[in-house]
Amino acid sequence: MIRRALQNTGWLMGARGINAVLSLGYLALATRSLGLEGFGNFILMITFAQAMTGLVSFQTWQAVVRWGQREERAQDAVGFAIALDILSIAVGAVAAALLLFPHEQWLPLPYDLRDEAYAYVIVSLLALRSTPTGILRLRDRYAKAATADSVTSIVRIIGASIAAIFSPTIPSFLLAWAAAELATAGTYWAFALATQKVRLGHISLFRLPRNEKGAWGFVWGTSLSGVLLISSRQVLILLVGAIGGAALAGIYRVAAQLGEGLLKLAQALLRATYPELVRDPEAARHIASRIGRIALFTGVAAVALSAMAGHWVIKAVAGGEYIAAYGPMILLSAAAAVELAGATLEALLVSRGHALRNFLLRAVPTGLALVTLPWTVERFGVAGAAGAVLVASVLTVSGLVFANREKRIKPIS
Repeated sequence: MIRRALQNTGWLMGARGINAVLSLGYLALATRSLGLEGFGNFILMITFAQAMTGLVSFQTWQAVVRWGQREERAQDAVGFAIALDILSIAVGAVAAALLLFPHEQWLPLPYDLRDEAYAYVIVSLLALRSTPTGILRLRDRYAKAATADSVTSIVRIIGASIAAIFSPTIPSFLLAWAAAELATAGTYWAFALATQKVRLGHISLFRLPRNEKGAWGFVWGTSLSGVLLISSRQVLILLVGAIGGAALAGIYRVAAQLGEGLLKLAQALLRATYPELVRDPEAARHIASRIGRIALFTGVAAVALSAMAGHWVIKAVAGGEYIAAYGPMILLSAAAAVELAGATLEALLVSRGHALRNFLLRAVPTGLALVTLPWTVERFGVAGAAGAVLVASVLTVSGLVFANREKRIKPIS
């Protein structure tokens, strides 16, 4: 099972590797075509959509994997996940409108770009793909998931190249990103529907919870934890922009793009190991321990590499005006390495049904980081924001270590 978990991680990271290489290309095209201020505004629009999507969406893939293991519950699990996605789209569309249009001062985004920003939010919501991701993982179709993941960066690099040559404007780059989101979601659903049939009569918010005790508690716990891990990064960028302006947000985004590659590996590791831990609870601790040690050494090596090559990479990709991203990049790389080391611990806790406990272990450090952000950004600039992320990651993973060492902790059926 360890071999299968690592093989599944390999498939996911194969796509992540392709995305990482191509992301350097479209990052270079966007930063150099739009300039520091223009790129900052573009990032604020993208980040706002990602934050809204993360805040209102559920980690439905975990529900599909958890209850879809039993064939008689697979249709109910998928139908429940789709119903949650529909709810997310509706809530997200209303919430984004309320946040984006009436208030002109909280986000330093030109008013004439807000229609485009809202349109991108709607596209991002329609492109939710957690449910088809869960279907593919349930059936061990990791190669297909990796193929679907690679579509994002392929479409982005093509779209960014066209925009840079013919129309180097924010709306043109935004259109390229929107096309990538829709293409990726379409590919995911095409693969998922070829693997698992979806019965319309099973799409319901109530059918699965009636038969599975604790379903809503599990869904809220996993989703809130996902919100903290994903959306907190996006909310942080928005706050950096609100406090320091669009240019500062752009610098932070470059640092995050280059420094948080390990965070994507951590997420891939969580997604690949979670199904194995659910399938064999008896061997779960051994699996998590072995993979965790591999992750730790990988993280340390990656941080060292980013420290040695960081200056050169920033200049080569984004240009000299973004060199201020070097220090924050190292701090974010370290935070991502910590998250990588703790990814299997999180998967182990969630696989035992303790999703709400996992959420609390993330909520407190993340909340402290966001509350102190105005002071850290004002005093230390972008490095202050990155330092807050590192401290939050260290506290979170430390909590996961202690939580998994409790001898009395038992799986929740």
